[in-house]
Amino acid sequence: MRRKPSSPLPQRNGLDAARLRLPAEGPWLSLRDHLVERLPRVDPARIEEMLRDERIWDVSGPLGIDTPFTPDTYIWFHRDLPVEVPVPFEVGVVYQDDDIVVADKPHFLATIPRGQHIMQTALVKLRDSLGLPDLSPAHRLDRVTAGLVLFVVRREVRGKYQTMFRDRLVQKEYEAIAPYSPSLELPRVVRSRIIKERGIITAFEEDGTPNAETHVSLVEHRNGLGRYRLSPLTGRTHQLRLHMSGLGVPIVNDDFYPVLKERPLDDFSSPLQLLARTLSFVDPLSGEERSFTSRLKLSAWGEG
Repeated sequence: MRRKPSSPLPQRNGLDAARLRLPAEGPWLSLRDHLVERLPRVDPARIEEMLRDERIWDVSGPLGIDTPFTPDTYIWFHRDLPVEVPVPFEVGVVYQDDDIVVADKPHFLATIPRGQHIMQTALVKLRDSLGLPDLSPAHRLDRVTAGLVLFVVRREVRGKYQTMFRDRLVQKEYEAIAPYSPSLELPRVVRSRIIKERGIITAFEEDGTPNAETHVSLVEHRNGLGRYRLSPLTGRTHQLRLHMSGLGVPIVNDDFYPVLKERPLDDFSSPLQLLARTLSFVDPLSGEERSFTSRLKLSAWGEG
């Protein structure tokens, strides 16, 4: 397998340049014509401007407006960024060494660039603040969930930490605030089959072989609320939120379950009361047992 070439463009504000591989054949005479067809959401005038300003590169350097289409080659450029609402919470660093960074991601901050969230993401903010351009996440946390995320500092060891999560060798414990139900028998193990369809924002449960498992226990309760410990064995999309909703005690401020509600992107007033509280694992490089605990607190319990 041919190795993909490295980007000739440096990161910009913690973001890698976008890479495109040109087709092996096609009818286009110029790079401009190919990009106009391939990037229909970008105004052709903007593509021409980027070429004139030498913002599009190949491995040899910047490409101009008259650059011919060259089959089976790579080009790089920095995308125009969307206008984003600043997330008014900082990313905390719980631990850092030469191999990993364990961060405390706040509510409302996405883990990685995606869709409408690019600069306002934990990855981009940490790359910039820590001066670590190769930093990458070993796993992900939902934008509305707060707590611990493990990032890998060096590319050459990234796979070892990602594999650790893939193979379920990491013990994760979450904390959630939800209504207290005296009739709900806990602790218990919740198993179900969760389906997440592409293009649909929520997931759902259906009959069939379970693919999601969560251990649920009640730590304490007061004023009609419970503080729950959730230990997922699997990592399905929205698993904890679906399982708590299915038990009749949906997590406080959940805008998805049991009923989908719209929330403006600039509304930070009611964070989902779900926190990735601990991460424990045997380090794949040193063999050392590691355990980290979030420094964040869930506001609904503090106000109880």
